[in-house]
Amino acid sequence: MKEHISRQKTSFPLMYFLSCLLLYLVALPLLLVSAFRAKHRDSISARFSPFKALKKLEQSPNFWFHACSYGEIKSLEPILKALDSKPCTILITTITHTGFNEAKRLYANRQDSSLCVMVRYLPFEIFLPFWAKYYKNLQCLVVTEAELWKMLFYVAKSSNARTLLINARISQRSLASYQRFGWFYQGIFALIDEVLAQSHIDKQRLEHLGAKNVEAFGNLKILNTPTLSATYTKPNRPIFCAASTHKGEEKLILESFKALCANTQSQENPQQNPLLLIAPRHPERFKEVYELTQSFFQTTFFSQHKLESTAQAIVIDTLGELNNLYAISDVVILCGSFMPNIGGHNPLEPAFFHTKLISGEHIFNQYALFEAVQDYVLIPPQSLQDTLLRWQELPQSSIKSDSSHKLNILIQKIEYAN
Repeated sequence: MKEHISRQKTSFPLMYFLSCLLLYLVALPLLLVSAFRAKHRDSISARFSPFKALKKLEQSPNFWFHACSYGEIKSLEPILKALDSKPCTILITTITHTGFNEAKRLYANRQDSSLCVMVRYLPFEIFLPFWAKYYKNLQCLVVTEAELWKMLFYVAKSSNARTLLINARISQRSLASYQRFGWFYQGIFALIDEVLAQSHIDKQRLEHLGAKNVEAFGNLKILNTPTLSATYTKPNRPIFCAASTHKGEEKLILESFKALCANTQSQENPQQNPLLLIAPRHPERFKEVYELTQSFFQTTFFSQHKLESTAQAIVIDTLGELNNLYAISDVVILCGSFMPNIGGHNPLEPAFFHTKLISGEHIFNQYALFEAVQDYVLIPPQSLQDTLLRWQELPQSSIKSDSSHKLNILIQKIEYAN
């Protein structure tokens, strides 16, 4: 339906291009130094070296998806699976090393798919116009979150492709910066046909910056079904999982859990006493959290005994286990929310397993995800102890069941130009 797309001529943003060229020349020495760092070696050369950035695409894509990092690349998985019903060519671009590797792992060289998927680093702005010859079949550009690269949207619009910004959000912390350069972002939003915001608050902020056709759609993470990497037998005792804890939160949780244990301790059958699983957000803090927990309870590491222990607390010192533990937990204390400057963590995964879900009130980075969850409890830090004492009265959380409907709507929007 390309006839539905505006054919209004898109002017080449010459001043912006020249500004990017000047910035590139000034930053070139720094880029050369950064290219020797292991973390940036591949991405810097692929994005900023003309020899690699201008490397031709194998095919002309029908759909182009751009995402920044690992999490955003992962969030595209249900969309690409839904597009797998008919043959088409897809280009995925990213700007980070972790995002590139995840895209390669998930999508490239799939033998069981009718999709042809190409994965590339996104070239810096001055190189993107030289990809124009590859856009003859481009129907839609889909960009995630806050990847507002002007030349990216320009080259798509200049090929009469539809442009979508999905999972869009603007945090309260970054709002002032966006407003300071509002004139610049208005020029970018003029190149975007439709914006799907994570929340109503994001919708209002985006419209204030000049975005048009904005819809409060929700976070793309609601489209991903949590999966298990291992299945554990639930011990015959109440399990409390403190997930993604940050410094300062562990002591609060340990003191509150100690009060719970004092009220429910069974001398006759200690194996039925409550069990605390405590999963630090950052691996470098495993030992620190273990030592703190040991000062309150008999403690062990998960890597040593899994769940086969009579200890009162287990520190989760292996990665990728949270979903496996949510599946057997009675109560999840979702952290990153009891401290004022973190913004909370993803509630969808514990809600998927119908845990009794407790979170702090500081969830400003997760509003859209909490909107998709029902029957959770938000509390200030001083209420955690009383909340744990009445944990059996708490409701079981769940995810509002509109994810498949939302996915169908999103696919229709992407294929609108087809």
